[in-house]
Order: sequence, then structure tokens, then C-alpha cells
Amino acid sequence: MQNKRLYGILLTVALILSIPLIAMQFTNEVNWTLSDFIIMGILLTGTGLLCELAFRKIQKPTTRILIIGAILLALLLIWAELAVGIFGSPFAGS
Repeated sequence: MQNKRLYGILLTVALILSIPLIAMQFTNEVNWTLSDFIIMGILLTGTGLLCELAFRKIQKPTTRILIIGAILLALLLIWAELAVGIFGSPFAGS
């Protein structure tokens, strides 16, 4: 059962990463490099594994939802910073 969840996380990450890969075949507006795929793969896999850890270890549903929500919020903020540099940090290259 635990391996099924891990496989599900990895399959979901692969499916999400296939979206820009396929889009790159049809348009020049999507231009990802190998490092973009690696960074996003690490970010998505890490988020999935952290959510899985929270799901397994935290028993109270309210606390579990809050922790997973915070993990997802962190994912979205990091993603936005890497994509467009909304905070203007050197992390995004600006």
C-alpha cells in the first residue's frame, strides 16, 4: 500500500512534467531547459513526499489539513518566484 502511494506521487510528477514537454513540441512560447525540468521535478516530488509524510504522521484532521495547506502554499510561492520573480529575490535570478 505504501509503495502504491509512492508510485502515485512519482507518476503524477511525471504527468505534470510532461505538460511543458509536450507543449514545447507545438509552440516556441514554452522554452524549458533540462535544469527547469530537474528543479520542477525536485520541487513537485518534495512536495508530494512532504504531503505524504504529513498524511501518515499527523492524526488530527484539522492539523493535517493546515500542514498540507502550508506545504502547498509554499510550493505555489516558490513556483511563482521561480517563474516570474514576484518577490524580486536573487533566488529567481533577478
